[in-house]
Amino acid sequence: MPPRRITLRARLTLIYGGLFAVAGVVLLGTTYALFDQQLANPGRLLVARGADGWPVTKEGFVFTDAGELLAGADAERWMKQQREMLHNAATTSLLAQGSIALGVVTGLAAGFGWLAAGRALVPLRRVTDTARRIAAAPAADRGLPERITSHGPHDEVTDLADAFNTMVRRLDRSFDGQRRFVANASHELRTPLTLGRSLVELAMHRKSASADVKELGKHLLEINSRHEQLISGLLLLAKSEHEITERLPVDLADLVTHVVAQTTPEAANTEITLHEHADNAPTSGDALLLERLVHNLVENGIRHNTGPGGHVTITSRSRDDGTVELEVTNTGPVVPQDEIPALFEPFRRLHTNHPPTAKGAGLGLSIVRSVAQAHGGQATAHPGHDGGLIVTVTLPAAATQHT
Repeated sequence: MPPRRITLRARLTLIYGGLFAVAGVVLLGTTYALFDQQLANPGRLLVARGADGWPVTKEGFVFTDAGELLAGADAERWMKQQREMLHNAATTSLLAQGSIALGVVTGLAAGFGWLAAGRALVPLRRVTDTARRIAAAPAADRGLPERITSHGPHDEVTDLADAFNTMVRRLDRSFDGQRRFVANASHELRTPLTLGRSLVELAMHRKSASADVKELGKHLLEINSRHEQLISGLLLLAKSEHEITERLPVDLADLVTHVVAQTTPEAANTEITLHEHADNAPTSGDALLLERLVHNLVENGIRHNTGPGGHVTITSRSRDDGTVELEVTNTGPVVPQDEIPALFEPFRRLHTNHPPTAKGAGLGLSIVRSVAQAHGGQATAHPGHDGGLIVTVTLPAAATQHT
């Protein structure tokens, strides 16, 4: 078991209470030493001069509490007893009772120190809570709109909040600039790709085109098609990284049925069997983005399969916790657990996957995750028992959505 963490408030209280206790012990010890020194002083001896000029000691005498008159040695012995009694009483009062009083006062001081430390750390706790909310927000990797509001005097905590806000503001601008760059670059690249495809098609369909030109044009069109798919994926990824604000009712079961009908010919060409279990799963959001999410999962299941005899199972259902779930399972090669998180990053593939020239841009699961997060859900994956991958997308049900 790891040691339990001691909070900053507790440490400040312990330091404050410890310093107070040490100061009290030093004060109590100094007072006792000074008092003991005074009691140990025997006092002055009274003398008088005789007729011949020599000093003659005056004999002391005292009256006891009982009214008895003591003189000489008896008086000195009685005074010594009184000093010892006074010394013992002072020792008991200063050391014993004083220690008890010091302990009580130290406890009160530690309690007030605890309250004072808690009040002083309120702004720091506000900074921590805000940072946790920002980090735990579903859209934290797409935008950071929240800032820390600091109240009170301008001190070190205020400086910390200002520095944190500056960092978050720069990160937010960086995220926004990255999204704009991807979107703008994708738009700009679509025009030359479209123009290039048109020129290749024109050259291929000329009457004077030779067989070599037609074969070359076929390969160029395949490359151009892959680039167009990449650009479309980047545009869709940039769009899906914005949180959905306008939501419409969508049933994942309808999307599953529609996507399965679209992808059945591709699955039949590779002898992959699609199994559909589309139970009602009502949610709300952007129907086109959610359809792309389902399409990407089914398409990945077909393309990254074992080949003839493989299968892909698509299941949609509602859950009792107020969410809907889409699960896509495919047969295929064994996927190491530690490589699964990388599959959700753009342009990341397993080393067992198809080479980069194959159909696909490496953005399928990245788009799936972004679309799920934009709808307030999440996408997870884990390896199948006999190979392949099981991808699960969880979204809020329509009844719990807030528009």
